[in-house]
Amino acid sequence: MSLKIALQIGDPAPAFTAKTNGGQIVSLADYAGRHVVLYFYPKDDTPGCTKEACAFRDVFADFTKKGAVVLGVSADPVKAHDKFVLKFRLPFPLLADEDKRIVQAYGVWGEKTFMGRKYQGINRVTFLIGPDGRIKQIWPKVKPVEHAAEVLAAL
Repeated sequence: MSLKIALQIGDPAPAFTAKTNGGQIVSLADYAGRHVVLYFYPKDDTPGCTKEACAFRDVFADFTKKGAVVLGVSADPVKAHDKFVLKFRLPFPLLADEDKRIVQAYGVWGEKTFMGRKYQGINRVTFLIGPDGRIKQIWPKVKPVEHAAEVLAAL
């Protein structure tokens, strides 16, 4: 799998609006002037995605102290996000990108391989968006357990 992300460090982050768990509607513009950790993950309540979400949960207070916002994005519907948030007590919003507009705007939708089978899906990629709305850092390959600490260190 060789994901080619067209966005680069310094580019303006693509704007978006989406429903979150709980049915709230958020936009990137809502967080202007703050660091935004936008992490894309394949599916709610699966092993790797759960490890990654819980790692962000466990250091969430540190992100908050630094004035940063954490947003998870997958193509799961709001109901699935609601269950995932409740089950693992996630303190940050999960965006439901059912029409895949956000994942396509950020270039994280693409070919994946699992057990020899190729399919289209969301690649695990994280973007750090600066207070100026520009991309400060991109993590195209993420290890779910260690990743939150990596992002925190970059802040």
